[in-house]
Amino acid sequence: MKLAFIFFSMVLVNNYVLVKFLGICPFLGVSKKLDSSVGMSAAVIFVMVLSTAVTWPVYTYLLVPNGLEYLNNISFILIIAVLVQLVEIALRKFIPPLYKSLGIYLPLITTNCAVLGVTMLNIETPSLIDPSAPYYTYPEALLCALGAGVGFGLAMVIFSGVRRKIELAKPPKPFEGLPITLVAASITSLSFMGFSGLLESLFGIVV
Repeated sequence: MKLAFIFFSMVLVNNYVLVKFLGICPFLGVSKKLDSSVGMSAAVIFVMVLSTAVTWPVYTYLLVPNGLEYLNNISFILIIAVLVQLVEIALRKFIPPLYKSLGIYLPLITTNCAVLGVTMLNIETPSLIDPSAPYYTYPEALLCALGAGVGFGLAMVIFSGVRRKIELAKPPKPFEGLPITLVAASITSLSFMGFSGLLESLFGIVV
């Protein structure tokens, strides 16, 4: 139940885009089209889970035992950069149309604060399963990363539909373009606030 709580809380209550406001750059830049939104979401999910699968053991079994915790930011960014390069190479070789549609936003996953944020969150949040653990255990960290990635994808797909409606509407002149997009994003984020009470009633854990 606690593992399920971690996953759904990252998808709905602690959504990295709509609640924590991380990863806004690709969220606004790639969400104009549904296919590019889905492609970017899949890439981010892959990078989030794989980076967590690598950074957690590196931090736990290499940095902490040697007193090198202060190198976590640098080491995590390097690991994420390598993984993003692998994703970029794979898309360019096997899915060229998606690679072209993502454009500059694909290499920007390296500096996507949502990806780095989830790796940092995993080593800062107390474990729900093991009270003696100073931070998430490995299964908790992987589920947290998966939930964060799915939440990112959910936000991208939902907002892609919202932006389609915006294109058909005729907002006042001062709100055309980016202003109406930001207003729509803020209203979309409000819709996720109601999920906190739902999770508390289902899992009995205060969000």
